[in-house]
Amino acid sequence: MQLPDIPWTEKYRPSTLDEVIGQQQIVSRIKSFVKNHNFPNMIFAGPAGIGKTTCAIAMAKELYKDEIGFAFKELNASDARGIDVIRGEVKEFAKTISISKVPVKIIFLDEADALTSEAQHALRRTMEQFSSETRFVLSANYASKIIEPIQSRCVVFRFKHLTEEDMRIYIERIAKAEGLEIDEKAVTALIYVGDGDMRKLTNTLQSVAMESDRITEDAVYEIAARARPKEISVMLRYAAQGDFEKSRNELNGLFVRQGLNGEDILTQCYKEVQTMEIEDKKKLEIIIGIGEANFRIVEGANERIQLEAMLAKIAAKSR
Repeated sequence: MQLPDIPWTEKYRPSTLDEVIGQQQIVSRIKSFVKNHNFPNMIFAGPAGIGKTTCAIAMAKELYKDEIGFAFKELNASDARGIDVIRGEVKEFAKTISISKVPVKIIFLDEADALTSEAQHALRRTMEQFSSETRFVLSANYASKIIEPIQSRCVVFRFKHLTEEDMRIYIERIAKAEGLEIDEKAVTALIYVGDGDMRKLTNTLQSVAMESDRITEDAVYEIAARARPKEISVMLRYAAQGDFEKSRNELNGLFVRQGLNGEDILTQCYKEVQTMEIEDKKKLEIIIGIGEANFRIVEGANERIQLEAMLAKIAAKSR
């Protein structure tokens, strides 16, 4: 029995810092730490899928090479959020002496902003006690959720959103390695669906490639369960012109034909309204309507009713 292929998010994860796409300034600073074998505790902060974990693992591979298993420990803080894991697994590894050529070990806590307050205070104490033997690298989507005593003991690296060019380079790398044929419209669709998240883009591309080596725009949007930008723009434009019936028909198509949910539609609405060629006052009204509808849906209101109410409100103000 042949084992399935590993996820492309792992298969094409850079193994060296030079292979990391985007984040050049951060990579340059990390490489200087690696060269000197001396580095501080660090916090990698930024949105999901932009290379925080990749940089941490690539740094460890370059630093320890074949000895990485003795000197690098990775834990996902969202799986074990409590104080027990800090007092147990983390502390036990932190207090051991490094047997690699590099005199300090690294503990990498992914999604560290998911740690409870008690666990973070225990971590602070562990960082103090074993500062000579161990360095800590914390990854967080929201650095503000990490307590101030830990932040003050770390250098904070703020990862920026990946550009369209960064994502295009990555798509071309995978397409060449896997022998895929991707037209320009499909590349644009993948970048739109990824929305700066390289992990989401990679998973979508792998899912489409499982059906065919020829990647098309239609297949990308179908697999990703996303509407085309034009479909969202048309729906909003009808509402902005005061034509509620046509706008609602477009919304029905998104719900029925494509099976999208309310929050996904609102997210795309917010993205598309920025580029619509309508007067600024109308854009403001639409954005306010999107915010109100999103709040009600998150609170548990019926998403179909809220989206129709949003379109009705926009159309009523346009008459």
